[in-house]
Amino acid sequence: MQTHRLATLDDVSTLQALMSFTIDRLQCPFLDELTIRASRGIMGLGTWLISDATYFVVEQRGHLVGCGGWSRRATLFGGDRIGSRDDSLLDPLRDPARFRAMYTHPDFVRHGIGRLILRLSEAAAMAEGFAHGELAATLAGVPLYRACG
Repeated sequence: MQTHRLATLDDVSTLQALMSFTIDRLQCPFLDELTIRASRGIMGLGTWLISDATYFVVEQRGHLVGCGGWSRRATLFGGDRIGSRDDSLLDPLRDPARFRAMYTHPDFVRHGIGRLILRLSEAAAMAEGFAHGELAATLAGVPLYRACG
């Protein structure tokens, strides 16, 4: 059985492990090892997403199979390691929500996990008045985002 919920700070180490594993496995067809290693420095979890209650986890039989969310803050991508992020709040009447940090365990890709997270994120952003959103995608994520329009 698949369940979803908002992430908590207790999830951080599990989320980071999933993200690292996913980056390593799903980026291989597109990036060489050196580039994958370098990408870990900019990809990853921004814990402010958890503090803002805008980050979801999807579990199946008690195991984390996916995560992702949205943000009402200006930074489009990058985790806690990025020192130059912009934490300013977006204006929902003018700015797009930011859909961020979406990862699906490689064994669960194409099982609707990413689509669920995107749907949850869009609904939450719309509930706060955002009419549209934007994201930055890895090449591994492009098929999902194209399928979702």
